Amino acid sequence: MKILTLSAVFGAMLALTRAVALLNDQVELGTGETIPEGQSHAVKRSTSCPWGWSRYRGRCFKYVPTPMTWTRAEQNCLSMHANLASVHSSNEYHAIQQLIVGITHAYDITWIGGYKAHGGRSWLWSDGTSMRYFNWCPKEPNNLGLNQRCIQMNFSGAKCWDDVQCSSRRPSVCAK
Repeated sequence: MKILTLSAVFGAMLALTRAVALLNDQVELGTGETIPEGQSHAVKRSTSCPWGWSRYRGRCFKYVPTPMTWTRAEQNCLSMHANLASVHSSNEYHAIQQLIVGITHAYDITWIGGYKAHGGRSWLWSDGTSMRYFNWCPKEPNNLGLNQRCIQMNFSGAKCWDDVQCSSRRPSVCAK
């Protein structure tokens, strides 16, 4: 009986050790990675958010006030196991705006996760979700100069979306 019990305990310890190693590998994959063109990360729903994040309908959002290029802002979000925010409804857009206003007391122009791949015609979200909700400003997207491939929010008096060069520096909103 002692041998059987000892075997069961050893087997459980071995399985637990493998599970912890697998979990560590999965966590390490999320740090500092970039999104190759055409690849993405799925949106995750959450019941609680880390400190400094705000919850809206199962997602967590964080305003990052430091101006960065769109690519650097996305990398920063990825380092927090998130992406630049995708927006899926008018209510969600207004919730993100209120997050920004609550911190800055203004509707600051801010990066969200929308982008257009080089040579592509469709707009995509960096988290891989489908872009079905749009809030473009009048006459946008216009791809002025043929190099406006990233989306900024709170543009113009209408506080809508505008396509702009990804090398511009803006604050950003991450989501997970």
